Amino acid sequence: MVQSDGIILGSPTYFSMMTSELKALIDRAGYVNRSNNGLFRRKVGAAIVVARRTGAMPTFDAINHFFLISEMIVPGSSYWNIGVGLKEGDAEKDAEGIATMETLGKNMAWLLKKLNP
Repeated sequence: MVQSDGIILGSPTYFSMMTSELKALIDRAGYVNRSNNGLFRRKVGAAIVVARRTGAMPTFDAINHFFLISEMIVPGSSYWNIGVGLKEGDAEKDAEGIATMETLGKNMAWLLKKLNP
């Protein structure tokens, strides 16, 4: 994470929140970031979340809160970066979710090129 220009963090939604593994990563990385004078400052960060149907916004918000308190830059997309699916492979059939992720990828690439010419 320290060596990267951009960071994408993603999670399925379990009971309206991220996985415990991602939460542990955020807690530990956040502590290391703040203890080392803002290692992630001005890096680009994007959150991607998958949910069965609803409940993804708290996870999306929590990941973005980590980026923002770390002084990172968060690019936008054409909608919230959320895919919908219940079973493995379902999110790949979510046309609107895929289009949102493609727009996010283009916006993130554009921003990274502007920040690192």
